Amino acid sequence: MDIGEVSKLSGLPTSTLRYYEKKGLIQSNGRNGLRRLFAASVLENLALISLGRTAGFSLDEIGEMFNQEGPKINRTLLLAKADELTKKIKELTAVRNGLQHAAACPVPNQLECPKFLRILRIASKNRTRKSNILKNN
Repeated sequence: MDIGEVSKLSGLPTSTLRYYEKKGLIQSNGRNGLRRLFAASVLENLALISLGRTAGFSLDEIGEMFNQEGPKINRTLLLAKADELTKKIKELTAVRNGLQHAAACPVPNQLECPKFLRILRIASKNRTRKSNILKNN
């Protein structure tokens, strides 16, 4: 398949496909004129990349899971990412519940709602913690 076909079938722009090839995530088999050619199996690799990105893996982490024979998925890394997602789901569920409560809270101003104020404090702590992590890396 040429790069245009892969783009159409995967829904990814050709620029992304070229970037993924540059990063070593996918490989073309050659060219037909100026157009890159790919094996049909590239669509499976692109689906794995998409799943990895959705799960929060970086492209570098995803790249480590690919070799010449195909994907070699690190089960330990998968379990660690699953644990991260479980934690994130719990955090987002608590935020959603708090927002629903604040919307239904009978106080005239949400800033008078104790539960909403608790959510704001948590959000502030999380922002500060993330900022400190970024500064230290």
